[in-house]
Amino acid sequence: MESGSREVFAVTRRDGDARAGRLQTPHGPVKTPVFMPVGTAGSVKALGPDDLRKLGARIILGNTYHLYLRPGDELIARQGGIHRFCAWDRPILTDSGGFQAFSLSALSSFSEEGISFRSHLDGSRHLFTPEKALRIQQNLGSDIMMVLDECVPYGTPYAYTEKSVERTTRWAARTLAAFSPEGEKEKRPLLFAITQGGFFKDLRTRSVESLAGRPFDGFAVGGLSVGEGRQEMYELLAHTIPLLPEGKPRYLMGVGTPLDLVTGIGFGVDMFDCVLPTRNARNGTLFTSVGKISIKRREFAEDGGPLDPACPCYVCRTFSRAYLRHLFMNKEILALRLNSLHNLTYYRNLMDSARRAIREGTFAAFRARIAALYESISSVKRSI
Repeated sequence: MESGSREVFAVTRRDGDARAGRLQTPHGPVKTPVFMPVGTAGSVKALGPDDLRKLGARIILGNTYHLYLRPGDELIARQGGIHRFCAWDRPILTDSGGFQAFSLSALSSFSEEGISFRSHLDGSRHLFTPEKALRIQQNLGSDIMMVLDECVPYGTPYAYTEKSVERTTRWAARTLAAFSPEGEKEKRPLLFAITQGGFFKDLRTRSVESLAGRPFDGFAVGGLSVGEGRQEMYELLAHTIPLLPEGKPRYLMGVGTPLDLVTGIGFGVDMFDCVLPTRNARNGTLFTSVGKISIKRREFAEDGGPLDPACPCYVCRTFSRAYLRHLFMNKEILALRLNSLHNLTYYRNLMDSARRAIREGTFAAFRARIAALYESISSVKRSI
């Protein structure tokens, strides 16, 4: 594999451990820190690619497991790849399916060979080896591909977690051996490793040390936001992030709230994804410059003001809180679109503001402002 020698990531500014950077992908550059909207099955729920472009999304996430089951990675390859299939001309990162084995634990089992799944759609049986997970992502045409890993539940005993870490490391080595990107250097996809270790600091250290010297293009921290408390998650992040290679992008998978994001950035995280902003939007919970708002509340029934006067999004420039509440209470489909547009715009603005604060050397004060608004919101579990 030659990709590890490429200059795909550069840190452009620092403020303490927080850092701003630039990640180069086959479908263009991405400024970091960045939040990636989750488009599990090739679609960010309730939004079209034009909505995502207008709100400023630079990169989205898709899922290997779901796209493999339906409509099928080979079908997508015949259609010209995932970008053409879903009309998205910007970067796409695909998760490998390891987290889905955690979410669907009753339908999956692990062996040295890989992960055996029983489809949640029709009960059919499937085996994901590290090589197959990579091949599926290559068929999809992902910009950033993830190795197959095992995500253990919160509370898993040390002995099993240790075996899991060692197996995940061997799977990563197998993926690396099978990864032979072809074509021009700038057009080659990137391959990220996933560090694990459950809730044991020594195993987190061992996982990083076993992977960090290998020529991966980036390194993710997996296995968090799986039922633990916020402070325990933060302690593990504070321990793990400084161990990751300095010159490679650092990706915290499946986390989180606005506070989780700015805390992660403060530790040195560059990339995030989570279903929280779109899932909360569909449940009527909206993020604003004064904290979160439940648009279902009766107090908004005759509120003619904008959802967030400080937000430049289409929703806040166009509609009142009263109208947004009316749509949601009447189960209008438009409510899901407008709420999702706003929440993802808030997250994009949060990342823009974080990069600006890093450039200006004011990140600590910025994080304190976000913490004051969102300390009461706990991390949410990831979904399939």
